[in-house]
Amino acid sequence: MTSTKPSGHRPVKTSRIELRATEDDRVLLDRAATALGTDRSSFLLAQGRLAAQRVLADRQHFLLDAGAQQEWERINSRPARSLPGLTRLLERPSPFAQPAADQPQP
Repeated sequence: MTSTKPSGHRPVKTSRIELRATEDDRVLLDRAATALGTDRSSFLLAQGRLAAQRVLADRQHFLLDAGAQQEWERINSRPARSLPGLTRLLERPSPFAQPAADQPQP
């Protein structure tokens, strides 16, 4: 995939994120940012993006090699099994549903 943006193009930052931290946390973050040759804001944004991508990765993307892909397709193309216990469970009224006005309370 190629980008149509010119090289060196940086998106305009129009949103502000503020957070509270202890002095020890600020010092630690500044030290880490300095170790990577960047400023605190850039460090926090880059590391926050990485953390967010890791959290969301298993909800958005699945990477499989060819063998795993074939196995995935094999499993998902099988007909659904009949599970009588699950059927009975799903047919029961929810214990969280509000009873209808004409139904007696237990």
